[in-house]
Amino acid sequence: MQEIKIPELAESITEGTIAEWLVKEGDKVEKGDAIVELETDKVNVEVNSEFSGVIAEITSNEGEDVSVGDIIGKLDENGEAGASSGKEESKTEEADKNEEAPKEAPKEEPKQEAAPEQSNGDVIASPAARKRARELGIDLSEVQTRDPLGRVRPDDVNAHNNAPKKESAPSKPAKKEEPKSEKTEFDKPVERVKMTRRRQTIAKNLVEVQHNTAMLTTFNEVDMTSVMELRKQRKDKFLEKNGVKLGFMSFFAKAVVGALKEFPLLNAEIQGNELVIKKFYDIGIAVSTDDGLVVPVVRDADRKDFAGIEQDIVDLGTKARDNKLSLNDLQGGSFTITNGGTFGSMMSTPILNAPQVGILGMHNIIKRPIAMPDDSIEVRPMMYIALSYDHRIVDGKEAVQFLVRIKEMLEDPYDLLLEG
Repeated sequence: MQEIKIPELAESITEGTIAEWLVKEGDKVEKGDAIVELETDKVNVEVNSEFSGVIAEITSNEGEDVSVGDIIGKLDENGEAGASSGKEESKTEEADKNEEAPKEAPKEEPKQEAAPEQSNGDVIASPAARKRARELGIDLSEVQTRDPLGRVRPDDVNAHNNAPKKESAPSKPAKKEEPKSEKTEFDKPVERVKMTRRRQTIAKNLVEVQHNTAMLTTFNEVDMTSVMELRKQRKDKFLEKNGVKLGFMSFFAKAVVGALKEFPLLNAEIQGNELVIKKFYDIGIAVSTDDGLVVPVVRDADRKDFAGIEQDIVDLGTKARDNKLSLNDLQGGSFTITNGGTFGSMMSTPILNAPQVGILGMHNIIKRPIAMPDDSIEVRPMMYIALSYDHRIVDGKEAVQFLVRIKEMLEDPYDLLLEG
């Protein structure tokens, strides 16, 4: 019999929640088969069987939290598929046959104690005692036994049933008072749903960012006329040539890379008393999923053309929504872009993706009347953009200039195409 354990998943992952068992007791599996899916802080991970055999027992259920090294089940290398349920039936039949044995042959009682006695939590009781307790509706944990080894017998159950009942009124108010603050907080119906591990981690990380950084946000607005006209002109040929649509995100990713090269402190992080200024441009693109926000990373965005960036975004977005992201897809980003505009947001304050010190927020494009240089009024597609930054290492002047530089490149996107 082999133990099914939670293996080492990654250096940064030490625990998870059982999201789904991919097998059931009695199923035959081969070495390397996926048997259980874990939800971790970052991604869902499939755990593969280290042995071939039959799943003999599952000891940790879906929804339970587990850590690396925990035993979550057992596997029988010599078992046959479907044998598990048969064994349980035979045990039950054997126990039922032995229930009446003490009445006929008291001398053989020690033999009966060794095999059929089973535990109910921390209680050890004979089958006959368990049967009698079920008939009388008695909790075995409340029965006192005279057996020096703590084993509950039918006589103990009968004695408990015939004993004078103790008044339980004083204990009831105490039980009600414990959950009072939680259970009676609302007078009207509510639904309580356990937070997923990923949602708990998101909540924890966001609070830590607020407490451990000096986060500020600066805003600007971008006239999206040129970008929209360029997309309109090139979108059909772009799709035909590259097999992917030309979206807004590639323009913003290219503009961010250009601005980071001019203002490198926004591409840095703090480690102890040192600034680590990154000489690479791995841009995180926030993606909303049913389980919460994840930030997969477009690697080496400075070396990719528009088509390469758009393809990476499509691939990562699909993997995120299908829960197929790997840890490598999420680690090592140097700066993040988030687009609340896809949900209709006009303006927001994005929160830093620690340990990064900068995040750019895109928003909805709204047509508004704008005063032009010649004092005429034109209706233009405008977008508010926001830069949240860690003021510990980025000064306000740099942050404002960074955002202005992005605005300039987006309002003249032809340079981005030529340079990209």
